[in-house]
Amino acid sequence: MSKVLQKKLRSRFQLAACALLLGTAFSHAAAPDEQSITVIKAGKLVDVESARVLIDQLIVIQGERIVSVGPAATEKLPAGAKIIDLSAATVLPGLIDSHTHLTSNPHEHGYSGLATSSVRAALYGVRAARDTLNAGFTTVRNVGADGFGDVALRDAINDGDTPGPRMLVSAYAIGIKGGHCDNNLLPAEYNDVGRGVADGPWAARAKVREMVKYGADVIKICATGGVLSKGDAAGAQQYTLEEMQAIVAEAHKLGRKVAAHAHGASGINDAIRAGVDSVEHASLIDAEGIKLAREKGTWLVMDIYNDDYILSEGEKAGFLPESLLKEKEIGQQQRDNFRKALEGGDHMAFGTDAGVYPHGDNARQFFYMVKYGMTPMQAIQAATISAADLLGMKKDVGSIKAGKYADIIAVFADPLADVGSLTKVGFVMKGGQLVKMAKPG
Repeated sequence: MSKVLQKKLRSRFQLAACALLLGTAFSHAAAPDEQSITVIKAGKLVDVESARVLIDQLIVIQGERIVSVGPAATEKLPAGAKIIDLSAATVLPGLIDSHTHLTSNPHEHGYSGLATSSVRAALYGVRAARDTLNAGFTTVRNVGADGFGDVALRDAINDGDTPGPRMLVSAYAIGIKGGHCDNNLLPAEYNDVGRGVADGPWAARAKVREMVKYGADVIKICATGGVLSKGDAAGAQQYTLEEMQAIVAEAHKLGRKVAAHAHGASGINDAIRAGVDSVEHASLIDAEGIKLAREKGTWLVMDIYNDDYILSEGEKAGFLPESLLKEKEIGQQQRDNFRKALEGGDHMAFGTDAGVYPHGDNARQFFYMVKYGMTPMQAIQAATISAADLLGMKKDVGSIKAGKYADIIAVFADPLADVGSLTKVGFVMKGGQLVKMAKPG
């Protein structure tokens, strides 16, 4: 072996060793000590399971999980515990957004997004994940990303390489050729077909298997057209009942839940009949769909904030003119139908379509959920215990209880009096690790 080659190999080995040591050190620094004990003094604690506010509570945390929760008057302080005093704050479970696109840049919609590679989008997701976590959202479900960028982002967060919320990811959304989940922005000579396209029941089953193979935690499908896609009507059904039944059967067999993008009534109803776990958007849901969702226990995830952003900032952000017209047609109908679905007794989980609007603004939706019928407590429950139930994570997140992850936030206001105060989260902890601590005011 030549001396030059030996030198190159030695250099590469040294670099690899340094990278390994640095990565190990970062990982150890990022994770809380399994034996360390932290106690949070909560002036007010929102118990989302009982829908009550508890006064003067102590939350005892060991490592990344909660050990006990109880009144400060009776709960014993462990010796040597680190104390975090939130006596002047209202403490809540970490929030959950059930419909995000962390690798989507809200300033690059329509044709402007064609210049962005999937690698660049994943790197943008690093910033989006940080902003989302700092806003108090400690768990998200990411429903659609190119290049398996959300899979990579999830894994980077789990490995301690970058800060961000807990993520369940779908990778590519699955849909028909020419539909909402396809790329219809290029002319025919490019013959461009989206990676998630699958026509027919068996092709759709195969696509589910492909997504699971490459890391998907959940399957996302497009049952109808969309607002932000070119050349389709938002309310028009795309996948047939037979195709959706095949997708749901395959996904459930593989232990994955199914989220169905659906605006139009017929697509919503067939998606529910097919057995999807949640319907996203549900803009034009009718009385039959409301009844079906209630009877089958199907969750509705209705993004009723982003209409504001699309109509006020959409042209500047590159939204297609036809998308702006579609949003004007269905935006208010979606909000009105949110109220009808709530009154109809449907299961509602918090989801915002983050990525359509800037990441970190997720909590702006609480105002609209209250405006269109929910109490502040119901809106908070939708973003905590209800969303955890939808995601299948109820044993780990969604409330402040012994045994769950110490995913905890706080605001220096009363969110039950002003739910908008959740846009100003001053304290964030994820898995026992302090993320953000601001002073009151």
